Amino acid sequence: METIKLTLHKLKTNNENSNNSLTLISTFILILIGLYFFSVFHSDFEQFNAAGRRNIVGATFLTIASVLFAFKIFYFLFIAYKYFKYKPVASVSDKELPSCTVIVPAYNESKHVWDTLISLADSDYPKEKLQILAVDDGSLDDTWDWMIKAKKRLGDRLDIYKQPQNQGKRHALYRGFNIGSGDIFVTVDSDSVVEPDTLRNLVSPFVNNEDCGAVAGNIRVLNNKKEMLPKMLDVSFVMSFEFVRSAESTLNSVLCTPGALAAYRKTAVHQCLPEWINQTFMGQPSDIGEDRAMTNMILKQGKHVLFQRNAVAYTNVPEQYRGLYKMFIRWGRSNVRENIAMAKYVFTNFKEGNKFGSRLLFLSQSTRILMSVPFMLFMLLFVLTHPLLFLGSTLLSILITSTFSVIFYSSKYEIKEAVWAYTYSIFYTFGLFWITPYALATASRRGWLTRGLEEKR
Repeated sequence: METIKLTLHKLKTNNENSNNSLTLISTFILILIGLYFFSVFHSDFEQFNAAGRRNIVGATFLTIASVLFAFKIFYFLFIAYKYFKYKPVASVSDKELPSCTVIVPAYNESKHVWDTLISLADSDYPKEKLQILAVDDGSLDDTWDWMIKAKKRLGDRLDIYKQPQNQGKRHALYRGFNIGSGDIFVTVDSDSVVEPDTLRNLVSPFVNNEDCGAVAGNIRVLNNKKEMLPKMLDVSFVMSFEFVRSAESTLNSVLCTPGALAAYRKTAVHQCLPEWINQTFMGQPSDIGEDRAMTNMILKQGKHVLFQRNAVAYTNVPEQYRGLYKMFIRWGRSNVRENIAMAKYVFTNFKEGNKFGSRLLFLSQSTRILMSVPFMLFMLLFVLTHPLLFLGSTLLSILITSTFSVIFYSSKYEIKEAVWAYTYSIFYTFGLFWITPYALATASRRGWLTRGLEEKR
């Protein structure tokens, strides 16, 4: 029986590897086809632009697009410059480390929560300064049973709590924020694991920087060994965290501390806690985007929000399209809501010192959100009027922009994984282009979307 299981496992693994290889080969074939189409129809591209300039609507759109393109070039060069200025804060000594409370909210995570709690307990952090809290948010599976097992193993090092019913991640965290005794709160998702030095590296910036209100951890994908989507997302995460957030950190204005791994100064949390737990959008309670909201409120206090590249957590991501687009919709709605909230203070005298970085980051994200609808309409018009030219020019753009991601990822990790950046860009452009416009149109809707038992199975 064991031999049969082993044989089936090998066949499945070989099949997955074959599918991955076929997908990568198809990616490059598609890009080559796109380059061919562009070489054949590039004169039509010039005519297309010329025709657009001859009417008011087209000329206006092309002018706006040119201005935005120039802004994006400036923004990229600025962010690249700031990236090279970034250095993570080195870990401080055990004596200097502050007391720390780690809060793990969990809902329908089953054994994942055990893995999370054990990895936290194995951290290289003084045990007498570390408090670990796990809150079961009314799970319908065996999550609570796994928490009990972790409690039996860890004893007094772990405290577990159970919500009477599912109230949402924000309320589970709220309970932890009110119970926790540490000077620093750390939040970790219940499907994530941390490296032994993650907590001490994450907390160290608070020691020598009194203005530091929050710190974002570095998130990598845990389940990226076989499935294609996690492989793509891992490359995307490296760009989002190790490049973008590194640059944001030099501006003291990381826009989002991820739920998978983040740290907050206790005093900063309690200063905004009533507003955070009672936050509404268009009259409805906010049950998503709790991490982005907390970050926004701490930035509003004038506090620094930093990124620690050397504080790494590995988290599970969706392996199927349905789970992925639901996650992106949730993130997109949160971005819309928090950009509106940020607009209310970012151009005021909300903090001492230079505010240029915070304002630039806000403008970049706002333009991306606001222009998503007209650019989607332009894309559809382009497809209808000249589909082959659209395919060629789009794939050429993907080749140019994604090559930077490939170079960046391969400079730190393996180049054979870096090439998934091309596949991801194609997948996002043709399969997820609708996410931001849809999130903008449905920003008031509630619901986590990806917390049910069906998705877990």
